[in-house]
Amino acid sequence: MHLSAFEHSKPCYAGGGLVNLMASLGQAFDVPSRHYNPLVFAGAGELATRLCQARTVVLWVVDGLGDSDLRNPVAGALARDRLTALDSVFPATTAAAITTFMTGMAPREHAVTGWFVYLHELGAVTAWLPFGPRVGKGQWARLLPESVELLKRESLFDRMRADAHLIQPKWLINTPYSKATRGRQTRCHGINSLSGLVKRIGSIARSRSRSRRRFVYAYWPDLDSLRHRHGVNSPQAQAEFEHIEAAYRRLLGILAGTDSLLLVTADHGLVDTGEDAIIKLEDHPDLAAMLALPLCGEPRAAYAYLRPGTEADFDAYVSEHLGDVCAALPSADMLASGWFGPGPEHPQLRRRIGDRVLLPASGWVIKDRLPGEEQFNQIGVHGGGSYAERQVPLISPVL
Repeated sequence: MHLSAFEHSKPCYAGGGLVNLMASLGQAFDVPSRHYNPLVFAGAGELATRLCQARTVVLWVVDGLGDSDLRNPVAGALARDRLTALDSVFPATTAAAITTFMTGMAPREHAVTGWFVYLHELGAVTAWLPFGPRVGKGQWARLLPESVELLKRESLFDRMRADAHLIQPKWLINTPYSKATRGRQTRCHGINSLSGLVKRIGSIARSRSRSRRRFVYAYWPDLDSLRHRHGVNSPQAQAEFEHIEAAYRRLLGILAGTDSLLLVTADHGLVDTGEDAIIKLEDHPDLAAMLALPLCGEPRAAYAYLRPGTEADFDAYVSEHLGDVCAALPSADMLASGWFGPGPEHPQLRRRIGDRVLLPASGWVIKDRLPGEEQFNQIGVHGGGSYAERQVPLISPVL
């Protein structure tokens, strides 16, 4: 079966993706990108001018907000101010995309390839954002202080000719990942609510400061969390979406007259899955026996590390037993064809994408389970290359 039948397709990195948004932002703050084009769409030139002229530029990332969400009748002002759709990165997931926001790099260059990443340097499958072992509650940064160096990526914020501000929930401010990617000079603001986020953006935009311009990166995670737990179109997610629309409207009023430019986008969208659409590795012991490591990456894009000599048997098993609901692509082929983006290749990248990428059909996931792990219980999922997961909106009002 062709991959297109599973609704996976390669994201755009040439001018219509998150890397290009960050290239445009970098250019506006005197950090031209060496490897990525700025945005290309019908209104890109006007946006570039506004970016260069605004005193304060705000990038608000709403985790889990897909472009298709703007068809929701509640999305009044958000839909009205939509400029275009952007492609996320591959995999279309928080760990990879947020690292692109922070660094301006595609996954090919930053090598954050999913929630679970095999770190050869530690000899362990690691949950990247908590930065700890896949099973257990520890953090590598606490157990092995030098391991935090593995998180280090050159922060785009440090290179901008601007006063940079980071706004996110308080529980995220001092995580190893946040401290390693936000830059050395960025001013951090922890908030407890969506209204707190709006007020903090407003206070920064309205404050009298030094002569330099300001860049504000704000992050809100609750829509994604609720969709994981309850589903994409659940009442809980719908209520949160209404709160986001209301917060956006309040923010427009607060920013009016402040010489500010507001951008709203997301890291990825989501699709729903169900109990009858989970490929459980425990049900396929012959397939599991060919693996040298637990599955890494995402349930919608899993990296399989194979025991030497099992490649042909692995491909044949997936084709025969799972071919209607899952494709297995050589990781090296996906890298060569540009799924992980352009730019220099991170020296550890090939070790972090395994031998095969398992891409389940629309709405399907593939999961293994290690001792001590709970059963997979997410309803909303992401990480694949479907339109709903990959396409996010770019929203910007004229204030």
